[in-house]
Amino acid sequence: MTSASNSNPKLLFFLQSTFFILIFFVPLRLNINNHEKMTVNGKTYHSLGFLLLLCLLLGALPHEVTARHYMMRLTLKDKQGTLYSLQNPEAFLSQRAIERRARQHLALDSTDLPVSQLYLDRLAAHGAKIVSKSKWNNSVLVYGDSLSFLESLGELPYVHKTELVYIADSLRTFECPRRTKEFDELKGDDDATRQQLEQIHLDALHKAGFRGKGMVVAVLDGGFQYADHIPALKRINKVGERDFVFPPSHNIYREHSHGMKVLSVMAVHEKGLFEGAAPEADYWLLRCEQTESENRSEEDFWAAAAEFADSVGVDVINSSLGYSEYDEEEQNYEYRHLDGHTMMISRMASMLAQKGIVLVCSAGNSGNEQWKKITIPADADDVLTVGAVTSDGENTAFSSVGPTADGRVKPDVMAMGGYCSVINAEGEIAQQNGTSFASPLVAGAVACLWQALPDKTACELIELIRRSGDRYQWPDNIYGYGIPDFGRILDNERKKP
Repeated sequence: MTSASNSNPKLLFFLQSTFFILIFFVPLRLNINNHEKMTVNGKTYHSLGFLLLLCLLLGALPHEVTARHYMMRLTLKDKQGTLYSLQNPEAFLSQRAIERRARQHLALDSTDLPVSQLYLDRLAAHGAKIVSKSKWNNSVLVYGDSLSFLESLGELPYVHKTELVYIADSLRTFECPRRTKEFDELKGDDDATRQQLEQIHLDALHKAGFRGKGMVVAVLDGGFQYADHIPALKRINKVGERDFVFPPSHNIYREHSHGMKVLSVMAVHEKGLFEGAAPEADYWLLRCEQTESENRSEEDFWAAAAEFADSVGVDVINSSLGYSEYDEEEQNYEYRHLDGHTMMISRMASMLAQKGIVLVCSAGNSGNEQWKKITIPADADDVLTVGAVTSDGENTAFSSVGPTADGRVKPDVMAMGGYCSVINAEGEIAQQNGTSFASPLVAGAVACLWQALPDKTACELIELIRRSGDRYQWPDNIYGYGIPDFGRILDNERKKP
């Protein structure tokens, strides 16, 4: 991968100096008599030689060169020297994760084995700073400020290939101001979420007693601002939190508010005011999005978070994140890449159902932009990609469209992402637009449905939900299979002998 960012800083300074002299200094200070000679303070010089001399003198002056930051993805050749065995999964998977696989009759395979510690030790001894790992992709992410050093790691005998996935002038961080005022309790005159739950007939599951109890949901996002202080969010069933971004946040509750709003759509229970889609489920809050920049390294962070979710026994993942364009244009994807297998993040997402997890992800908000299409990992196989509709069931203009590059129907289903009720960073009920908020409605509904139908596999649930869509008989690239009916799924399954 080549980039203008790889240019020699001294050469750039030399060229900039030359440009400055030609454009500004020459017209103002020099009396040019002809194309070859010039007069300065009564003395005649050869113009070209004079300009070059000035440029060389300027180039020799001390000047500040900003160091660049890079991250390189190293895909390893194998897992030789691993300390783990498929016969002893307790060493790298929780008991809950093992039981989830067993319940769905899913065998472990070599992708479940951690990255070789032998190779990790060799890389560290070589001077590499490892900031992320993926056992499913058998890769590591290495950080440094010397591009030549990172490229040299590709010559190591156990490295299969390299990819430059992060280029920036600084390692950007974000932290919201510390709030000194206490948040008030939630206020409102009516159940703000009733319409968005009823649209997908999730209220029927709630009335039947299925509200996500016993299910574990992971929320992969960019930050959960004030979720530790807003009363309605402090009361959710939180298992824990982790940060997979490099550099890590000082506090994921002082990062962006996007993840907090997404979480509220699923997890909050304020009777008569705000009912989440799965208020009795347990939640892991996993930060994997670097909100201050866009680079392919975020795919590595996402994969690490998804693998962690698998290892602790999560049942459902909500990912209201999507990628297509990055800060470095040469990293951008094209429509032909949307096949579920070209990009790392999509390959990892396509593996989740075979690990026994249902991934629900937002379709993207590019419907009225030049890109228009779904954003990765919404192109993955065996996931539920969710587009956004209004309260009337009409497609929102911003909702990204399908199909995938290999012709699969996308989005899979639709939910209310036009004026969806959320809790905002002020701790108040607000309405927000975005497929980011349609996705957690479906993710929460999946948790409730799986509670009701515990013998179903991840793939079976995904297919049941697609088939319940109001456009299942005539899907298209805007609505997919349409708005799902979770109440009808439960009724139909209960009628079976």
